[in-house]
Amino acid sequence: MNKIMKRVLTLAFALVVMIGITACGNGEEKENSGSAGTDGEKSKVNLAMVEWDTEIASTNIVKTVLEDMGHEVEITPLDNAVMWSAVASGDADGMVAAWLPATHGEQYDQYKDQVEDLGANLEGAKIGLVVPAYMEANSIEDLTDEANKTITGIEAGAGVVGAAEKALTEYENLDGWELTPSSSGAMVTALDQAIQNEEDIIVTGWSPHWKFATYDLKYLEDPKEVFGGAEEIKTMARKGLKEDMPEVYTVLDNFNWSIEDMEAVMLEISEGKDPADAARDWVDANPDKVAEWTGK
Repeated sequence: MNKIMKRVLTLAFALVVMIGITACGNGEEKENSGSAGTDGEKSKVNLAMVEWDTEIASTNIVKTVLEDMGHEVEITPLDNAVMWSAVASGDADGMVAAWLPATHGEQYDQYKDQVEDLGANLEGAKIGLVVPAYMEANSIEDLTDEANKTITGIEAGAGVVGAAEKALTEYENLDGWELTPSSSGAMVTALDQAIQNEEDIIVTGWSPHWKFATYDLKYLEDPKEVFGGAEEIKTMARKGLKEDMPEVYTVLDNFNWSIEDMEAVMLEISEGKDPADAARDWVDANPDKVAEWTGK
């Protein structure tokens, strides 16, 4: 092979390599710009949630709506304190699980300047001590030695558990009582077993929750207001989401539904339906409400 031919082949090879590099570079740029979430582009969205029945329902609803719009959505279950931290740090894009002013009041005080408060997505929520309706006690002050002086709780970090711990010190008649943390599922299992045997049980409860549609229950009155009054479930977004993902921000900002809506989804999940399937059914059955959230 003469020198001229060698030089031609060398230049041709170099040109092919340069074209390949340029093509790869353009592909990467396109992929990265697609994840930025500007108008007309679809995003990878991370929604944080605490694994309570209410938040499993609401977060899957939002996930389904965003996926229908073409976004890729991941749900990350976290402890409630870590959930707030994840949104504040930008590791999560948002969450629809902020119980305020009482349940997550401590986390809100810590992170309120690092997140964007998009307002209530559900109003009329409540926490407190819950008992079967057949029990004679109607107030926390009525309790004496029911259920072996034990309150069945959920996860130790939950706000309702913290309020129950405070109740043990605020109410003199609860001196000597114990609070047993467990999980949301374990609490409902214990409640079901007690009701089947018509036994006394006191649990940390909240509404909306499907258990009120399944069992005849009542809140114990709280004259010292340890558990606070009515609560809202609010939506929080990371700083900068509106600029990075305007379409996602719009859905989170507009998301709002009723206790009846949420309990309908929760009840289906409690009866064995996969959360994603329950969310799919509700979204398909409520196109007008979804259109209010999407603006389309």
